[in-house]
Amino acid sequence: MDRRARFFRFLAKHVVNPVMRRAVPMGFAPNSVALVETTGRGSGRPRQTPVLNGLDGDVFWVFAEHGREADYVKNLLADPRVRVWADGAWRPGGASVLPEVNLGRRREIERRHGLMGWLDGLMFRAAATDPLAIRIDLDH
Repeated sequence: MDRRARFFRFLAKHVVNPVMRRAVPMGFAPNSVALVETTGRGSGRPRQTPVLNGLDGDVFWVFAEHGREADYVKNLLADPRVRVWADGAWRPGGASVLPEVNLGRRREIERRHGLMGWLDGLMFRAAATDPLAIRIDLDH
């Protein structure tokens, strides 16, 4: 992993994500941020990861910057049952990794969130080492 990728990974893991994990459920984060909760593959404990709010009806789209190397992706591969916090509520669902990344869909989601989506997209493109698309089908 190159220095740029290590820097963005450190920034996300130790600065941005801890703040957003607390801010999102309290209503202090922009609506462009959501949480995906996986079950830790080793600990069995809930793990929450801030992501771009990819809610589209009963489907939630996630685009992992570091693909299968991201801890939350490893967790959902081990147990695809997840929860998503978006638009003020937790919703359970089942996650599946898609064989191809549709970055056009990601850009659609970014546009939906205006300036915050644009900023997220800028960070995503700067940090992404191995983009991966995940579809979460939410329970009714």
